Amino acid sequence: MAVELQRPHVAAAACLLVVHYLAGVLSIPDPRQREALIQQEASMQTGGQVVLSNAEQRLDTLLFKMKQREVLRADFPPAMHFFKARALIRSSPIFSLLQKMPKGGALHVHDFSMADPEWLVKNATYRPHCYMCFTDSHSVRFIFSSQWPKPLPRCSPWNLLENLRAKTSNTTDLDDSILRNLTLFSDQDPESVYPSQDVIWNVFEQCFFALWGLVTYAPVFRDYYYQGLTEFYLDNVMYLELRALLPQIYELDGSTHDSAWTLKTYQDVTRRFTDDHPDFYGARIINTISRQVNIATMNGAVETAMKLQKDFPDIMAGFDLVGREDTGRPLWYYREALSLPAERGVTLPFFFHAGETDLEGTEVDQNLLDALLFNTSRIGHGFALPRHPVAKEISRKRGVALEVCPISNQVLMLVNDLRNHPAAALMSENHPMVISSDDPAMFGASGLSYDFYEAFVGFGGLSSHLGSLKQLATNSIRYSSLAPNQQEKLLALWQRKWDKFVSETAFEARRR
Repeated sequence: MAVELQRPHVAAAACLLVVHYLAGVLSIPDPRQREALIQQEASMQTGGQVVLSNAEQRLDTLLFKMKQREVLRADFPPAMHFFKARALIRSSPIFSLLQKMPKGGALHVHDFSMADPEWLVKNATYRPHCYMCFTDSHSVRFIFSSQWPKPLPRCSPWNLLENLRAKTSNTTDLDDSILRNLTLFSDQDPESVYPSQDVIWNVFEQCFFALWGLVTYAPVFRDYYYQGLTEFYLDNVMYLELRALLPQIYELDGSTHDSAWTLKTYQDVTRRFTDDHPDFYGARIINTISRQVNIATMNGAVETAMKLQKDFPDIMAGFDLVGREDTGRPLWYYREALSLPAERGVTLPFFFHAGETDLEGTEVDQNLLDALLFNTSRIGHGFALPRHPVAKEISRKRGVALEVCPISNQVLMLVNDLRNHPAAALMSENHPMVISSDDPAMFGASGLSYDFYEAFVGFGGLSSHLGSLKQLATNSIRYSSLAPNQQEKLLALWQRKWDKFVSETAFEARRR
């Protein structure tokens, strides 16, 4: 699909501006030159050079009116913490429109935070042989077992949930208490519940420990992934790239499967989902490992990733390091392990998390430069990129897109008001980027629409328009790990859905 360009008058206007300055300063600047500057800036933003059809222009006019009303609200959602803003966003006509919009791909999503945690409570924990214990850090742990499980250190005796529910007068309260351990979302004041980055990251990690025994049980693992794909599909996402640890998956008798089995299971479930939903293009896996491991473990992880890349080229997209950047080891610490693929002439694309920090000048703050030195295909988050002009320029020239996750960056306390997110400035100059949702289940979100709302309304203000949305959607395909011919197929599929979305939405608008 060719992207059309417009505003050819911009270059001529810039020449006129230079002539004006050479000729001397007038008492009042020429309003035509002022308009030329405004148009020049507008053409430089994300979507600024996308030509809209007549139907798209009508929809764009409707969107602009919606946004004018939204921006004037005293309780402007992007200026609020997402936990407080969620209900307001859900009532927004812009959000309703974004839910219907085909958004292309979600390129930055983590394996065990992609599906609604309430599904885990209502589905997984009601299955037979599900045990739960309470930790001394006020969390929970789960395991499925055909026999009574062995005691877990720093945890209460195991409770068979079926028996516990039978003894409980109010199972709703029990389920709600379990749910609170599987998500960061809270109805209480988030600034009080999570007063610092250290506090919220500790709870964040505890949530993953809590759900681990549920999602790594083979039957739940398959169903959870299918449920996650379903939630993204229902949000009009057509393709997914999933960061996945590829852990050992266990069976009811305690036997376990290796990472190759886990990856093949992802492949099998993806094929089943695309068979059931032919208008969903598919998914690929980015193998991940914690950035806390020692060098020997990282060497082994890279070796495994290279073999998986060779054995499963269709589903395996590449490799990344995950976990809190501020307390993890920097990329440079693992430079020998990360150099193994290049030294051996083996293809293993990297998709590094980098710049998810506000610790300027530290070793961690150099991850952006190091990620580019290792030829990362994209940059996860890149929140700190504007503080690194060299990295920013390399990213722009090479077309190394940022995977921007607005809600994640706010909830994990890198930014308060999303109008001040660094990506707002990057959008104004059309820096390569995609919008994604990171860990939507942990944040009380789902799919991709909430993050698109925050980017479109918060980052873009009144300047962003339908062309911005259109380019962000196509960016998610162009910057994906898919081969060029696959990208073209997905773009064609997306274009058909986009045209239908535009015509139906514009028609509904005319009926009002």
